Amino acid sequence: MRSSSLALAHNSVITISNHRARLVALRARVTGAYPGMQCAQRDSLQRVIGSVGPARKTRTHRHYRGVAVPGSPTARRRRLAVELKNLRASHQLTCQQVGQQLDWSGSKVNRLETGSGRVQPSDVDALCRFYETTDELREFLKRLAKESKVRGWWHAHGSAVPPWFSVYIGLEQDACSLRQYQNEFVPGLMQTAAYAAELHRASGQYTTEALDRAVNVRMARQQILTGAEPPELRTIVHESVLRHVVGDCALMREQLGHMLDVGALKNVTLQVLPFTAGTYPATGAFTVLGFSEQEDPDVVYRDGLTDGVYLESPDEVAQYTRAFNNLQAIASSPARSTAVIKKVLEEYSP
Repeated sequence: MRSSSLALAHNSVITISNHRARLVALRARVTGAYPGMQCAQRDSLQRVIGSVGPARKTRTHRHYRGVAVPGSPTARRRRLAVELKNLRASHQLTCQQVGQQLDWSGSKVNRLETGSGRVQPSDVDALCRFYETTDELREFLKRLAKESKVRGWWHAHGSAVPPWFSVYIGLEQDACSLRQYQNEFVPGLMQTAAYAAELHRASGQYTTEALDRAVNVRMARQQILTGAEPPELRTIVHESVLRHVVGDCALMREQLGHMLDVGALKNVTLQVLPFTAGTYPATGAFTVLGFSEQEDPDVVYRDGLTDGVYLESPDEVAQYTRAFNNLQAIASSPARSTAVIKKVLEEYSP
């Protein structure tokens, strides 16, 4: 498909040189390759083609021809969706316009860009040829489509992991930072098996076998904190979480002791929001997941009884990031928080 055809598709005059310039800029952003440019020039180009967020913790990924490949199938599917959407946006086309050119429906293009359906490598190939990408980029995106079909380790546990939460586990596995606020229960990455079992048992939805599988999944998730490249975890828990008795006092002693152990890890920061913190915006529990690659924007996750909500728009993510920063500012310091947890732990002693 020639550039002139793309111009006709959205009824505007685009010169071939401008079209090529946009593609070059896009490829540079996707691959991170800016040959011949000084640092200042690279930074300037990044600001033109996409906002530059705060410094991100680097994480080692597999690379395909110089391009970082996200680790989990969920992250690959999300990266692919983001890149396909960016390709279309760079040509100033709507989903409907792209669909018309490829004899697809606009809704199919939208599904490919949101990751809400199965993505075939052949569809990715057709889109890349329409957008006139480089062969390298086309092969990279086709590989993402192929590898996004791989099932994560958690899928082996079947119904113990609801489909809506399976997405979160996949993102959590690839995140380089996790910022959590919990005002009701101990965060999953800090729970003991006994505490997790009590929570699952209270739902009344699990058989004994399914409950064991659900607890095993939660324990397996925690391994990311002590792996070779653990994410940076910053957790704020409301003081009520410490005093909310789940199970019995013996269970709570074990749980708070485990919280202290996790909080002592070098990649973990644990703070307690005291009852005396005063008034603050009501947000409910949430997690902001950050990723090492600029192409993978942050995600806000909020869960419920039967579903989870994923927020990705820059404005919404920014609001929750500010909310977390505000909560962090009024929460007790890590040292003071440790003292508070120890005090409550002693209160559970016989």
